[in-house]
Amino acid sequence: MSKDKSAKIPTPQPVRGTQDMLGDFADRFAHVVETFERVRRLYGYKRIEVPVIEPTAVFARSLGETTDVVSKEMYSFEDRGGESITLRPEFTAGIARAYITNGWQQFAPLKVATHGPLFRYERPQKGRYRQFHQLDAEVLGSDSALADAELLVFADQLLKELGIAEGVTLTLNTLGDAASRDAWRAALVEHFEAHRGDLSEDSLTRLDKNPLRILDSKDAKDRPIADSAPDIDAFLTSEARDFFDAVTAGLDAAGVAWERNARLVRGLDYYRHTAFEFVTDRLGAQGTVLAGGRYDGLIEALGGPPTPAVGWAAGIERLAMLLADDVIDNRLDAVIAVEDDSQLAFALKVIAAMRGNGLATEIVATGSPRKRFDKAGKIPAHALIAIGTRNGETYANIRGDSELTTKIDAIIRVL
Repeated sequence: MSKDKSAKIPTPQPVRGTQDMLGDFADRFAHVVETFERVRRLYGYKRIEVPVIEPTAVFARSLGETTDVVSKEMYSFEDRGGESITLRPEFTAGIARAYITNGWQQFAPLKVATHGPLFRYERPQKGRYRQFHQLDAEVLGSDSALADAELLVFADQLLKELGIAEGVTLTLNTLGDAASRDAWRAALVEHFEAHRGDLSEDSLTRLDKNPLRILDSKDAKDRPIADSAPDIDAFLTSEARDFFDAVTAGLDAAGVAWERNARLVRGLDYYRHTAFEFVTDRLGAQGTVLAGGRYDGLIEALGGPPTPAVGWAAGIERLAMLLADDVIDNRLDAVIAVEDDSQLAFALKVIAAMRGNGLATEIVATGSPRKRFDKAGKIPAHALIAIGTRNGETYANIRGDSELTTKIDAIIRVL
């Protein structure tokens, strides 16, 4: 049977939960990244790159076999060599793995920052995708409360420089040191066991595996039980209390506003001391725009030496959604309209000189010469340059912002 050549080939569609970017949102995305890169340099954070794929064990060990990320959301598969590998669902574990395998302990305390794509199989919703992008900042090898405070000041300055700090609140808690956490965990298990018959199915599972997670349960059935559970404060050692006080004192000294949230937790045992979230109600139910904490036991859990560490991550898409409409100026610095083809070579000299002086410039040199000026005028730009011939002489007529036109005129005069 001959193949019907007239049959229409279906247009490929994007994978569900991914997105293409062009124009305004792509510019917003880039603005977030550029601002992050600028601010992280102010704080002395080195740029780091880690692979998109890692051995599955890196994330299974770091995130916990029973967490939703590992059990339901990771993109894991067996490669041709039979090794189980995973597309990274977060940055911290890969950075911790790199710290161990590359012997970066010699650089401790090591302050690093990165950004890029991550992958989780979850239901797409506003500001959340299966391929998404994050900013990430980490300090490895420091047990000082000043590292926690500096990270939070860094995050606060980033949000302010993006112009989205208004309406965003830093919420903060302490998980204590190992002794504090163990005592609190035992008290929570006792409390939840006394109400076992009233807990949701998910919380019953967490009670055996990860009891701290019951505290942030969204199930209405669990809320009265979680709300009446004991706080960490009653179980803090003096050392743990001093550490939290030092973090908050650092924030106060830097002028960073914060609120205590005694119910803010991290379920995995390697988390210690500081836990924090910058939250907002401007994104609906998914209100966290930046979050992190201290994870002193993670590197040891991955097979490395005991190493204190703290870090945070923020979704680039979410930050881009929060930017004000007037933050991004998409206009070019200038557009050149070539009104006489005999002046094309000169116009090309002008545009090369403009770009060489850091001015974003485009040229309109095709189509009817009489229509080029109008065509150029429709392109958003701060200045419009018409180049042509008058009385046998080359002319350049510049219109636009006075300071910019003065600069352009000086560039053209030396050609």
